[in-house]
Amino acid sequence: MTSSSHAIADVERDTGLSKDTLRVWERRYGFPNPTRDPVGERRYDDDQVLRLRHLRRLLDAGFRAGQIVPLPLDALLSLQAEPTKGVDEPAARPGRPVDAALMREAPSHVAPWMALLRQHDARGLRTAMEQYLLTHGLARLVRDGITPVNVMVGQSWLEGQLAIFEEHLYSEVVQQVLRQALAQLGAARPAAPPRVLLTTVPGESHSLGLLMAECVMSLEGCETLALGVQTPLTEIVSAAQACRADVVALGFSAALNPRDVRAALTQLRRQLPSERDLWTGGQCPALIGNGRGRGGLRLEGHWHMARLDDIPVGVARWRSGDRQYEAPVAEPQT
Repeated sequence: MTSSSHAIADVERDTGLSKDTLRVWERRYGFPNPTRDPVGERRYDDDQVLRLRHLRRLLDAGFRAGQIVPLPLDALLSLQAEPTKGVDEPAARPGRPVDAALMREAPSHVAPWMALLRQHDARGLRTAMEQYLLTHGLARLVRDGITPVNVMVGQSWLEGQLAIFEEHLYSEVVQQVLRQALAQLGAARPAAPPRVLLTTVPGESHSLGLLMAECVMSLEGCETLALGVQTPLTEIVSAAQACRADVVALGFSAALNPRDVRAALTQLRRQLPSERDLWTGGQCPALIGNGRGRGGLRLEGHWHMARLDDIPVGVARWRSGDRQYEAPVAEPQT
């Protein structure tokens, strides 16, 4: 099989590693080591992209760049095979297909859903999810149906067993099913406070986790207002005021730079009225800490919900008038 050639912008989108990071690593560690096209632009082959994916995952788990960037792929796989505190997703096993490593413990629906995805059968996958929804309800679809498949899709992408377009296809089907379920839920029951504004900050393009959180909040009876992704900070503040939001809820993936996360949250907390809470969600290391109890930034009225199951707790505390929660933001590792 001929190795593909990828532009630096494509590698940035694929791995979540910024162009600046890739250039710094190239100068400092000698990896990645791209070729140049006739006009001098960097080009990366499939092997380098795969190794960069694993590096991104280990960075998310708390490793420092200087420790891991110079390592070959087999060493990176060995590190991922070791249990890592604070990482919920199972680690990939070296020399073993990811499906075999995960499928043994996965719920029974995961294998057929993955098979439909690999066959590019969007209609079949959507029908399977809708049937699960009818049988088990929206809460279980989000928590027990979609969440384990998300893990499998992420692992398969990491191992190069799933193409980017297949990951996008999966995400689109999930969003179609969840949006339809949300519309039906909204028509069936009245909303109650808090009114929650959901979005992501500039640079954060991941929307699936935000939509799943919106489903859980709606099931708790919250009124939700979704702005989509990458809303400028000034517009978030304006929207919260215009829509009279009680809570601003932001989704953060592990790919976003911790310094950017800290800066965005600090700015928003400073500009939002004190009576508006700031909720964050996701597995961003800057928000879940470094596993050793070190937290750099504390914000009044900020609650980090690393898991979907944390959302009902946050809603109940808000409704009880308990707003004394804080969430630590770990110092970024350099």
